[in-house]
Amino acid sequence: MDSKIIKLSIIFFLLFFKANAVEFNGKFIQGHFILGKTSPNSLIKIDDKKVKVSKEGFFVFGLDRDRKFDVTISVTNSNSNKKIIKKVLKRKYKIQRIDGLDEKKVTPPEEVYNRIKKENNKIGKARSINSDLDFFKNKFIMPVDGIISGVYGSQRILNGKPKWPHYGIDIAAKQGTEIKASGSGIVTMSEGDLYYTGGTIIMDHGHGISTIYSHLEKLMVKVGDKIEQGEIIGTVGSTGRSTGPHLDFRVNWFQTRLDPMSIMN
Repeated sequence: MDSKIIKLSIIFFLLFFKANAVEFNGKFIQGHFILGKTSPNSLIKIDDKKVKVSKEGFFVFGLDRDRKFDVTISVTNSNSNKKIIKKVLKRKYKIQRIDGLDEKKVTPPEEVYNRIKKENNKIGKARSINSDLDFFKNKFIMPVDGIISGVYGSQRILNGKPKWPHYGIDIAAKQGTEIKASGSGIVTMSEGDLYYTGGTIIMDHGHGISTIYSHLEKLMVKVGDKIEQGEIIGTVGSTGRSTGPHLDFRVNWFQTRLDPMSIMN
């Protein structure tokens, strides 16, 4: 075969391979954040859900805390249509007991049910935003210096009563300690007094990734503000359902709650 033809064949193969290549950054473990990279013109589906692909070919998704089945990634472009199946590894979660809470915060009285429902709807709306921002592809940082006193996924027993698992990390710090934005983004919620989480800020980082900062003493941002990573957004407090000053930091892919440590590691 002519050497020129061989060279052209090799070039074609490499371009074809590059166009179909999919890279993943993250561990396929329950609760983890996964960053993907492919050709910008690709159509990506996670299971049956279509996800955005940025101009640079980045996409993102997350795995639920209790996911029990494999994840299927469908990749379609002008060159091919293929499926990638990844096994999701299980995790063991800790039991966390918290006593001394106001009983009304553990089992709310009926008269606050409507308030809680409205607040949950607001939070759900902020978490459902599917913007074109691409800050999600950059490494996130710890929002406050302190001791991690609560971990993601732990089953919580409040005043002796089993409750929902904890879906964030608790970082204990002195009242008034400054809180930094873990990643760049747009503020989509800034509320000073939610029933459960007290002073609460939610930021959108693009493609369904959001971060939540709860129990704040002071809020220094408002909805619509564009915030750079590391910028001060508030201070540590003990508002809402809290037994002491700390930051409850959470990460979501739409309504799927992710382990914040997976977005920083």
